[in-house]
Amino acid sequence: MSRKKVLVLGGNFAGLTAALAVRHELHGDVDVRVVSASDNFLFNPSLIWLPFGKRSPADITFPLAPTFESHGIDFVHAEATGLDLDGRKVTTSSGVYDYDYLVIATGYRNNFGVVPGLGPGGNAYTITTLNDAIKAGEGWRRFLAEPGDIVVGATQGAGCFGAAYEYLFNISHQLRKAGLKRRVKLTWVSSEPFLGHFGIGGLPHGEGLLSMFLKKESITPVMNTAMDHVDEGRLVLADGTGIDFRYAMIVPPFVGQEVIKATGEIADAKGYVKVRDTYQTVSRDEVYAVGIAVAVDVPWQTSTPVGVPKTGFPAERMAHVAASNIAAQIQGGKPTVRKPFGDIPAVCVMDAGNNGVIILADKMLPPRKHGVLIPGPQAHAMKLGFEKYFLWKARHGHVTLP
Repeated sequence: MSRKKVLVLGGNFAGLTAALAVRHELHGDVDVRVVSASDNFLFNPSLIWLPFGKRSPADITFPLAPTFESHGIDFVHAEATGLDLDGRKVTTSSGVYDYDYLVIATGYRNNFGVVPGLGPGGNAYTITTLNDAIKAGEGWRRFLAEPGDIVVGATQGAGCFGAAYEYLFNISHQLRKAGLKRRVKLTWVSSEPFLGHFGIGGLPHGEGLLSMFLKKESITPVMNTAMDHVDEGRLVLADGTGIDFRYAMIVPPFVGQEVIKATGEIADAKGYVKVRDTYQTVSRDEVYAVGIAVAVDVPWQTSTPVGVPKTGFPAERMAHVAASNIAAQIQGGKPTVRKPFGDIPAVCVMDAGNNGVIILADKMLPPRKHGVLIPGPQAHAMKLGFEKYFLWKARHGHVTLP
């Protein structure tokens, strides 16, 4: 019997983990191919530091091909352009590839259209991709030559609140280092219903802790608000309020890739993939989705739409569940590993320049039994250490390590 073929679309947190984990689960007795539009792995959590010159692109990326090839995985640097689910084939910019099992780990796109004036060439920066962070750094250097007020925020529908908060506090730290803290009004604008919601419903004492942080750093919060548009030097909120700025960084919502959205059977209107708690798609036992590509239902409604964070640790957990279940199917069994997204533990280290907060909870989404935020400089040291550890682990393919 010929060996089964596993095709993984995407090579960052979820895709890299899924490809290496399924190979490990089956002790190499499987053909794994990764197709990725990028030929580099990117450690996204460090993008908060790049605009300030604390990291370069080379510090937080590595080439994917050597990692995969050293573990017997075929790597194709190409973009997926079409999925034929019935034929079990994926068309890409470099050819057509068939599969027995497909793992969709295609990540996200910025949805700049939600607020006119955002986006490439727009009136505010973002840090959600490497190129965006590079441009935000160019803008920051111009700002230092001609300082003024700053706005940092997250739009309606955004889910990446942690990175936005980190950037807010890193900016405050950088302003102090540059001797500009007293001259600059720093405003935080968020769609969250309250400080410290984070897109996960908040944690005990989180609102109080974040309020204390903002007060200590002389940051003005504007909460539970939608943004209407961004003019040059001015953010206009949905109620018509204007906030002037010299520099602005705003995190937009994410949406799935167009090629996934076009495959209507498995995707929702945003291009995310509807999955079971095995991470198999609802309609196809042989098709999985992991990471940001997964559609997540949230257990609340807010007056201003709020997204859910799916990056980092949750993406890895989903990938391991999918890999275990694919291995079981290839070995003639049934998928038995289940982990609903909401039950994945929340583990996050939020950096604040020379301080920070460690966020831990037994579940990503409520109801929970346990949740805690631990502030202090140890959080900053922990994030620095984790960055080095994870890049080493991922580069060498040691995805079975914690």
